[in-house]
Amino acid sequence: MTHPTHRVHGLAGDEIAPDWPALSETELSGVLATVPAAGGLGRVLWHSPRPLSAAGLVETVRGGTVFVKRHHMSVRTAATLAEEHALLAHLHRHGLPVVEVLADRDGQTALAHGDWTYEVHTIARGEDLYRDTISWQPPDRLVHARTAGRMLARLHAASASYSAAQRGTHILVARSELATAADPVATLRSQLRQRPALAGYLARRDWPRDLERLFAPWGSAQPALARQPRLWTHGDWHVSNLCWSGAGDAAEVTCVLDFGLAASNFALFDLATAIERNAIAWLALDAGDVAARPDIARALIAGYREERPLGIDELHLLADLLPVVHVDFALSEVEYFHGITRSAHAADVAYDTFLLGHAAWFEGAPGQRLLAAIRDAD
Repeated sequence: MTHPTHRVHGLAGDEIAPDWPALSETELSGVLATVPAAGGLGRVLWHSPRPLSAAGLVETVRGGTVFVKRHHMSVRTAATLAEEHALLAHLHRHGLPVVEVLADRDGQTALAHGDWTYEVHTIARGEDLYRDTISWQPPDRLVHARTAGRMLARLHAASASYSAAQRGTHILVARSELATAADPVATLRSQLRQRPALAGYLARRDWPRDLERLFAPWGSAQPALARQPRLWTHGDWHVSNLCWSGAGDAAEVTCVLDFGLAASNFALFDLATAIERNAIAWLALDAGDVAARPDIARALIAGYREERPLGIDELHLLADLLPVVHVDFALSEVEYFHGITRSAHAADVAYDTFLLGHAAWFEGAPGQRLLAAIRDAD
């Protein structure tokens, strides 16, 4: 079912067999034949190692090289994928360097074919320096973090005028309802009626007690978080989702990639996610204090502040948010692994290591030092 040599990033930073079959020339021929700008398939150039979908660079007859991504309809229907494309179109109109999504003969960019949903992007401009880097691995250069922070602020300036309703799915989307809820247990309980796969997994866990314990150290920030102005966010701001003008210190971001986790949240949520993704080597915590990178966190913040102001109160709120910024997405991964890929092990890792373990890490000395560095970034 899968390409015999294709491997993807695993939960432990290793390479594993993919959950989804690699893109094949047979299916791509059918899909690209419906996209006038592509004009049909030439050949597959590269398969992406990202694990939650199938994607790759594809040479076409008429459109040069494009990026094709395929989702199972249980993860993204055409309607939920179109939500991402609408945001991309808005950002493009407002000058942000993003890819364009090619339409089929009917003008649709989210392409439903059988059990699958496809999207065909123009090739990103610039060098994909971190293409093989996993999320939670810090960037090679401190200045790249600062540049990434500056571009994140530009994205927020562009998305501030985008007012679409919240995403129509929780599956593999970075939302913030629980992170900002006055009563996270009640909020999640109200969601479970529409999330049967997550409800099925949680039925065997003492999740109300776990959530109460998880949020207890950070709950005092909730009223201020709930008052944050709504704004659509990227949701996965890591250097591997950016293309660059070069590898040196003077490199600029030339293209922003992968809006699959985008949702309606607020600006500090995206900045906290960027710190969580880039400044903590979660898969190398056994290395001790060096796994936490306060310098990268502060560089992200410094770059962001070059474009958008952040006061002392906001820095303190950012630090209070960071230990719980992952909660909604971690539960969406539990839902995905339990209900869609049916991997009990992966669902347990998402719950125990990601959901609970990441929050608990901030209560220890390395986590507390990182939060103090953020509060003192002024």
